[in-house]
Amino acid sequence: MVERPLTLMAVHAHPDDEATGTGGVLARYAAEGIRTVLVTCTDGACGDGPGGVKPGEPGHDPAAVAAMRRQELQESCDVLKVSHLEMLDYGDSGMMGWAANDAPGSFWRTPVEEGAARLAELLHRYRPDVVVTYDENGFYGHPDHIQANRITMAALELSGMTPKVYWTTAPRSMMQRFGEAMREFGADWEEPDPVEEAEVMPEIGLPDEEITTWVDITEFGSQKFDALAAHASQGENIFFLRMGKERFTELMGVETFVRVRDTTDAAVPETDLFAGLR
Repeated sequence: MVERPLTLMAVHAHPDDEATGTGGVLARYAAEGIRTVLVTCTDGACGDGPGGVKPGEPGHDPAAVAAMRRQELQESCDVLKVSHLEMLDYGDSGMMGWAANDAPGSFWRTPVEEGAARLAELLHRYRPDVVVTYDENGFYGHPDHIQANRITMAALELSGMTPKVYWTTAPRSMMQRFGEAMREFGADWEEPDPVEEAEVMPEIGLPDEEITTWVDITEFGSQKFDALAAHASQGENIFFLRMGKERFTELMGVETFVRVRDTTDAAVPETDLFAGLR
């Protein structure tokens, strides 16, 4: 009887999300011999086209963008040594309030039960020990990120499985450093007005003391950088690439999560998604 390998499953919304929030842990755990499974929910068709052309502008071909981003996603997975890539291929819903939210086939418009049933099949196939996705606000309010959270949590209920479950997050102590780095490298960043921000969406990230899991991925910073760089068509939106690998790794050398489901009773804060499992 073959022993089942320890398995990490990351559920993301678009091509390139895997590198931004979990590129480090995907690379780290692959290097440790853990099977890594990436589920990407949408085709990314609302991303930039060649030359940075935006959705709705002349020359933006959603089908061509989706095909290009699929190729970039595979390149990123190769860099991160992802064991298995699964694409649900729902339509990219665009940002909140876009017409694409309600387009036929969009992920945002898809019934949660439908997406959950498809994801539950993958849960049964791979039987992950750890599942990672976004929080209930999709980290920053993106409809596809919110929907990824919804189908993941519903799929877990449907499957009856009990892996450790984590939501990606960022420590509030880091947000100021991010803002400083963005301004330094020419990104358009203004400190948000706390009152206005609270009216629009919950504050991004969590107080440091509420973060349960801090994973050091410094050794894999170069892979994470290269995985982001594989998504060259979206380079305008990935300001981190302007930093160079050394500064990037310095800023992005720890990936943080909040543990929302657990049966191991591993003590928190923890430094390993697989604490209590090995």
